[in-house]
Amino acid sequence: MSGPPKSAGPVITDKRQLVEYLAAGCKPPEAWRIGTEHEKFGFRLDDVSPLPYEGEQGIRAVLDRMQRFGWAPVYENENVIGLTMDGQAITLEPGGQFELSGAPVPDLHKSCAETHGHLAQVKAVGGELGIGFVGVGFQPKWRREDIPVMPKGRYGIMRAYMPTRGNLGLDMMLRTCTVQANLDFSDEADMVKKMRVGVGLQPVATALFANSPFTDGRPNGYLSYRSMVWTDTDPDRCGILPFVFEPGMGFERYVDHVLDVPMYFVHRDDSYIDASGQSFRDFMAGKLPALPGERPTVADWEDHLTTLFPEVRLKRFIEMRGADGGPWDIICALPALWVGLIYDAGVLDQACEMIRDWTLEDHEYLRNTVPRHALRTEFRGRTMRELAIDLLALAREGLKRRAVLDGKKQDETHFLEPLDRIAETGQTPAEGLLEAYYGDWEGNVESLFHDCAF
Repeated sequence: MSGPPKSAGPVITDKRQLVEYLAAGCKPPEAWRIGTEHEKFGFRLDDVSPLPYEGEQGIRAVLDRMQRFGWAPVYENENVIGLTMDGQAITLEPGGQFELSGAPVPDLHKSCAETHGHLAQVKAVGGELGIGFVGVGFQPKWRREDIPVMPKGRYGIMRAYMPTRGNLGLDMMLRTCTVQANLDFSDEADMVKKMRVGVGLQPVATALFANSPFTDGRPNGYLSYRSMVWTDTDPDRCGILPFVFEPGMGFERYVDHVLDVPMYFVHRDDSYIDASGQSFRDFMAGKLPALPGERPTVADWEDHLTTLFPEVRLKRFIEMRGADGGPWDIICALPALWVGLIYDAGVLDQACEMIRDWTLEDHEYLRNTVPRHALRTEFRGRTMRELAIDLLALAREGLKRRAVLDGKKQDETHFLEPLDRIAETGQTPAEGLLEAYYGDWEGNVESLFHDCAF
């Protein structure tokens, strides 16, 4: 989730400005970039308890020590709430989940090097403070009420509003972690294709990355509990966006959808003003109850875009949001999967054809079934494992055609290897955790923190 905007930008008086804002993201293929985001849980090594913000073993102590690597602090009031460096950002999710938002880079080699560099820094600082970090999709041990809340103004508004729209919104905020890929499009038609493939095939990513089988220290009956949580968070701003598959999908159709989603807040003068449940359309007309007579700026629109949480989110780029957080070696595989599938025109067409006759009922079935069964989900006479194998072959083809080599003359296909192993064995990361839980861990989920820490 984003921090406070840096500049307000022009005042918005017409919907056309919002459409043009999204369309300004169009780039020629040679300018396409890759952004990787990943979150992880910090914990105290001595008792595996979650990290508070303050204190010698707190989040602020981590942020302070990270600055020796060249990171610059980002403040909200007197609190350091993030760091920036060379187009990268470190941000805090509501429950202290530590997130790297990578800089937009031209290839997977650079994206993965950035991830590895960040994790090495985090591990070094954590070792000094007696802190560990672990990548899983859902907090495996601690209850919602045990999680410290970070001092960011927008989170207070969201925490008050979330329970009015769903039962698990606070769990989403405080107890989930993800890995995400941000990718570009060339024009409106290309955006539509990529949105359709992203939404349609997101359950495959959810299945391959399923890594959240524990809640409150016990198995929860799901392989991706994080994914299930989103189904009971807020029906206004979550879900699969059925209109993406309808005729007329484009920038304007997405803008209409965003305008129909109730607001959370407005940011003014280093403060967040509660506008929860109010209408951005009213804001554009100068009739927002929270700010009577004021009209929104581009920064307000950018803020509002970040408060939608669909499986695939459109900004001036496309965010693929369906994967659980995971171990170090799988983070780079998520952007590799999507770059391979949508950055080659031929492969993108094949992926579009694969889902061409899927019905809305098919999409909803996968969205609701995959969180529990992952690769074992049965679909149209096959399993998700078989579909994943086919998609990984397509992604490999797309990455080979890119032919982007590193210093060792390796192309980008090797980043898919962790997913190849998962698909070939049929065992998701979650099932590996469950095997350990019933085996060597002897039913003690605390062992996860030690065995799976970065």
